[in-house]
Amino acid sequence: MLRQYDAYLFDLDGTLVDTAPDLGQALNASLRNAGFPGVTTDQARQWIGFGARYSLSQAIEHHQLVLTTSATDELLEEFLNFYAGHVADASTPYDSVIDTLDALHDADAKLAVVTNKPARFTLPLLSALSLDGYFESVISGDTAPQPKPAADPILLCLKELNIGIDQALMVGDSSADVGAAKAAGVDVACFRHGYNHGMDVHAMEPNFVFDRMREILPTI
Repeated sequence: MLRQYDAYLFDLDGTLVDTAPDLGQALNASLRNAGFPGVTTDQARQWIGFGARYSLSQAIEHHQLVLTTSATDELLEEFLNFYAGHVADASTPYDSVIDTLDALHDADAKLAVVTNKPARFTLPLLSALSLDGYFESVISGDTAPQPKPAADPILLCLKELNIGIDQALMVGDSSADVGAAKAAGVDVACFRHGYNHGMDVHAMEPNFVFDRMREILPTI
């Protein structure tokens, strides 16, 4: 069981929300419009977490395509533009996320999002899913000088919340989240079923591993 913290910092994709269906749809749209084969949602889910360019490069490699840099850039732009208009078509919060946020909010904990997702997608997604009202701070991938796994986004968030490193818990699903938390000196809880690229989350050595979000509550 985890202790109570004054602040809870949440990763977004693969932690709070399963965004793979919409990211996969956007990836498919860009590939098929260019005359290439598409990908499945499960494939897209394996490639999320290191940015849109990484996801696209994995799809290109999967299909053994050979593209110029400019052709790849055009595909990426189409991918991002399509996604911007469809950030919440099929994305949904994971089981017990809303209940957990409600419980923490009622306990007067400070809540924040710390994601590598660019702000142009982060803010509309939170708004579309009615999650934006929970968070006092939202640090996106282009907010801090460096994204996770650097400590910058977490330290910036703690500064905005006026919270010390010993009173905050980072809640994530990937090596980027665990790396950033350790670099910043905060405790970290890791979602076993998020976007962790097939890696056993225990191998990342977080402070806590959970299967459902409500397990991070100190009352469980």
